[in-house]
Amino acid sequence: MALDKIKIGEKEILLLGTAHISDESVEEVKKAIETEKPDVVGIELDFGRFKQLKQGSKWKNTNIGKVISSGQTYLFLLTLLLSNLQRSLGQKIGATPGMEMMAAVKEAEAEKIPIMLLDRDVNVTLKRAMQRMSLREKFSLLVSLVSGFFSDNKVEITKDSIEKLKEKDMMNTLMQQLSKEMPSVKKVLVDERDAYIAYRIMKTPGKKILAVVGAGHMNGIKKLLGKKIDIESISKVDEKGIGIGKILAYGIPLIFIISIIYIFFTKGTELTVTAILYWVLANGLLSGLGVLIARGHPFSILSAIIAAPLTSLHPFFAAGWVAGFVEAKIKNPKVKDFENLKNLNSISDFTDNQVTRILLVVALANLGSTIGTFVALPLIASLLG
Repeated sequence: MALDKIKIGEKEILLLGTAHISDESVEEVKKAIETEKPDVVGIELDFGRFKQLKQGSKWKNTNIGKVISSGQTYLFLLTLLLSNLQRSLGQKIGATPGMEMMAAVKEAEAEKIPIMLLDRDVNVTLKRAMQRMSLREKFSLLVSLVSGFFSDNKVEITKDSIEKLKEKDMMNTLMQQLSKEMPSVKKVLVDERDAYIAYRIMKTPGKKILAVVGAGHMNGIKKLLGKKIDIESISKVDEKGIGIGKILAYGIPLIFIISIIYIFFTKGTELTVTAILYWVLANGLLSGLGVLIARGHPFSILSAIIAAPLTSLHPFFAAGWVAGFVEAKIKNPKVKDFENLKNLNSISDFTDNQVTRILLVVALANLGSTIGTFVALPLIASLLG
């Protein structure tokens, strides 16, 4: 892909669109730095991903207890899935994800050219995406990722197909399709990052700036260069307000308690016991089933069954936390489990690895308990008539 040269005031901005698993992109980056000799080389990375590419030790320092207690289980699993999906695609064509970015770094360092990190913190991006996505979009994204990662990959991935994606018309088509299917995802993962990267490029000191970015960001960045951008609004995770999640967290326990009291005083002890059994069995058994699907230890399954009916009534605790900590205590992750987080190629890899098994236990126990709550409430409601 040829360089796009844009003149804004005294700045000359050179935009180079790349594919993140492309040998040709590596050569294009090297050639651009050698021939253009920019004052600064900007790369589409944040500090965390830059450090990971240089040191390769991102997962070794994972505090599994902190991931569980901070409620970041789903986010962490999504990050793992995305990282391993990109790596597995790269392996099919013998390429390493991010190799063109590292080529830019090495070439710039060799030429003693300053490097600028242009991208937004990946954690901010993923959290903002999760906050804005509808339930349908989350499900659609999960299905797309899992099917792409664990399927037999009948669509052949080749070097030619990767290079084809860098063509402007092909990339525009893909962006338009993403905008239709998952508008919230496209807004956060593409549009906001286009704005963030454009802002960073304009703030980068130097008269001649080479910006190495993914081909999918080229058009968006070009449109935004030199424009006024509200960087504050897209640089942080929104403060949690009174959303539907909070309403449900406090409302469901209240509904349950009021229903039990009403049944006790109007229908008697027998139906009250029945209502409580509906709640206990639906929450407990479905939460335990989630742990069973995650191949958790029998004690973890039992802890989920016991904890779920109680934690469903408390807005600050979750059955998955209890089951996850029990699983972690029994199946203490080893160093090799953390090192292998970058080599997950199948469902069995996720359930065999002690770290991801614990996270799956947490996620599926919580999911089972949530489903159990919505199964139990209509059953209890049927006793009110």
